[in-house]
Amino acid sequence: MPTTRVDPYRGFNFLVEIDGITQAGFQEVSGLDASTDPVDYREGADPNHVRKLTGLNKFSPITLKRGITDSDELWKWRKTVIDGKTERKNGSVVLLDQTGAEKLRWNFSNAWPSKWTGPALNSTGSAVAVETLELTHEEVQKA
Repeated sequence: MPTTRVDPYRGFNFLVEIDGITQAGFQEVSGLDASTDPVDYREGADPNHVRKLTGLNKFSPITLKRGITDSDELWKWRKTVIDGKTERKNGSVVLLDQTGAEKLRWNFSNAWPSKWTGPALNSTGSAVAVETLELTHEEVQKA
């Protein structure tokens, strides 16, 4: 019986969608993870053992990196936080196959830019100037 070979998707073909942000192509996305804290619980009838219960779900910040351009939409969003008028946005990271068709989607909710890092500049290099935006969010789900 022949088996069908299924190759994994490549990590370079992706899109980032953020509510209200129209000009942002990213070279790297990291931080798509979720964890659940264990909570120790000791029952009185079993004094020598600790039970492990599920605790709070936690989601790491999502880090976005891109070559800096004339577009200042991401900076304006970060500025709302600096000015104390935080705008929360929903978004998605979309993984595409080699034909450009959507294959996987991770949706994040209630995100706000908690950190912006400007490019490292070096007059002897020829690398692209890259800015980094860190998004704190409340949840990420695979759609």
